[in-house]
Amino acid sequence: MNILISVNAAWNVWNFRKPLVAALIADGHVVTVLAPGDATVPKLTELGCRFRHLEMRVKGLNPLQDLGLTFRLRRIFRELQPDIVLSFTIKNNIFGALAAKLAGIAFVPNVTGLGTAFLSGRALERVARTLYRAAFRHLPVVFFQNSDDRDLFLERGLVTAEQARLLPGSGIDLHRFAPAPYPKDDAAPVFLMIARLLRDKGVLEYVGAARRVKSVYPLARFQLLGATDAQNRSAIDRETVRGWEAEGAIEYLGTAKDVRPLIAAAHCIVLPSYREGAPRTLIEGAAMARPLIATDVPGCRAVVEQGKTGFLCQVRSAESLADACQRFLDLPPGDRAAMGRAGRAKMEREFDQRIVVEAYRSALQNQPPRSYPAA
Repeated sequence: MNILISVNAAWNVWNFRKPLVAALIADGHVVTVLAPGDATVPKLTELGCRFRHLEMRVKGLNPLQDLGLTFRLRRIFRELQPDIVLSFTIKNNIFGALAAKLAGIAFVPNVTGLGTAFLSGRALERVARTLYRAAFRHLPVVFFQNSDDRDLFLERGLVTAEQARLLPGSGIDLHRFAPAPYPKDDAAPVFLMIARLLRDKGVLEYVGAARRVKSVYPLARFQLLGATDAQNRSAIDRETVRGWEAEGAIEYLGTAKDVRPLIAAAHCIVLPSYREGAPRTLIEGAAMARPLIATDVPGCRAVVEQGKTGFLCQVRSAESLADACQRFLDLPPGDRAAMGRAGRAKMEREFDQRIVVEAYRSALQNQPPRSYPAA
């Protein structure tokens, strides 16, 4: 088949969809990535993909401004004539589905998260619901990365039970993210948060919790790994981060091509996000046998088993996050390591990337191409 993968950034495919792409190519399909280009494009072409640049406005949700994206996608779909489009990220899902219907192309979206549209207030949420309902109507398959998002779409009539399919996020390569020896008992405890520096990821709460915990456990270290100045309305600028470093609250690590050494050096992985699709950093941390601390929100609670693989805390609460960190620090070292091993076992049972690959293979086999009459 001629398969087109639509997403809002090429790096998203390289970081999160590479196992799926490699499997599709190995199966003999022709795979083209349609996305705004970046430094990962040469890596994707080396993998065997074709690439087509997509001009799109990634930031914000304005239906009138984004209407042009629908017709731009329709034009590209008609030009490339894929048998099916596999889509990820919000705008590509919504406007791509509308464009696919106009072009008469089969379309399978993956709801990787709800984004700020469902976090910014009722007016914007109503707009998002209307768009999703129109875009996803009559699609044979809609993938979700956690049961909370799936249930929300079902409750609000945005999809039907027959459409909805649940995946364990993007899955995890259990060989690449293998268990790492737990740090020595006498090492200063290291908390590590890996995320884009956005307010919606809970960065402010993480810094607030660090201040509280370090007042009681001055040797505790709070590390922050992720890009600043992202194209997002809730982005945190580099100058603010420098201020946190200067006061000694956190250690900013910048970005890393390979997060595994940093995860291996940490005692606990933290993500106080406001909502997630499937939190990749928590999945990677658990796969490497590290305990987790995260907010009790959709996405995160699918990965963390309270008291067994880590601790859950209240969302938007630095105090609750600090309490969870102190609870972790009060554990004997052997219990911390045991939490990490339990997390690894959960990843082996539920989050193997082969589950995701097989789900897509099934969708391709069971869905005939060109499901819609061209309009």
